[in-house]
Amino acid sequence: MNKYIYKVESSQKLSKFLFSLGLKNSQISLLFKNKDVRVDGVKKTCDEMLSVGQEVIFFLKEEIDKKFTIFYEDENIIVVNKDAGIEATGQASVEEKLNCFAVHRLDRNTKGLLVMAKNEEVKNCLVDAFKENLVTKKYLCEVVGKTNFKNEFCEAYLFKDAKLSKTYVYKEPRAGTVKIKTLFNTIKSSNETSIVECVLLTGKTHQIRSHLAFLGHPILGDGKYGSNDDNKKFKEKTQKLFCYYITFKCLKGKLEYLNNKEFVQFPNWFRGY
Repeated sequence: MNKYIYKVESSQKLSKFLFSLGLKNSQISLLFKNKDVRVDGVKKTCDEMLSVGQEVIFFLKEEIDKKFTIFYEDENIIVVNKDAGIEATGQASVEEKLNCFAVHRLDRNTKGLLVMAKNEEVKNCLVDAFKENLVTKKYLCEVVGKTNFKNEFCEAYLFKDAKLSKTYVYKEPRAGTVKIKTLFNTIKSSNETSIVECVLLTGKTHQIRSHLAFLGHPILGDGKYGSNDDNKKFKEKTQKLFCYYITFKCLKGKLEYLNNKEFVQFPNWFRGY
């Protein structure tokens, strides 16, 4: 029997909290039936509202297939810390599991912060904010080779092959390409790998992954744009790319309180270099 202990970081129903940890509805029902879930030491047999700071303990025979956790929540948005192996939208996605709207995308195997809207009005406002570049998103990644980016503004041209679900980057414009802009800054570098901060100035499919590969520094663990030999050498099975920072500006009306609010979550492999 596996024991799990969590602290509640935002007010929500117990069932929703358990669901966000990766439990299935059938598992949650069984926990209530068997009195295998406790809140602040009290056994629970039915759903209830949780408050910030409460402790939730439950017991399961199997291990949780944990794909995301709730990082922040208020009456308008939810910010989740997404793991690899789950889509932002579509079937069995974060969007479906939380019954909310993803207002931007993270690739299936990209980890990090993902913003969800709780209703259509908020969704439309935040989608527009992303389109109008009123959102700053920063990523951390580990790449192959020694880099020397110093807040380097890089432009290139990206072509998306929808059939292959892959993008190609070129130095000069070609038919069907769009201009991409990414800001790169080296945090730490060695002869073998480097830690790079990436800021999206345009948001295109696989932009960071394909742009870095084009520059000769594919992300470790990236099976699509990287090298299988490198991934085996460094024993990385999923790409080391993490959206660690999100902030908004110039939002109006009911979302004005989000302006300059910083959401920051570092990946567990980043040690504050």
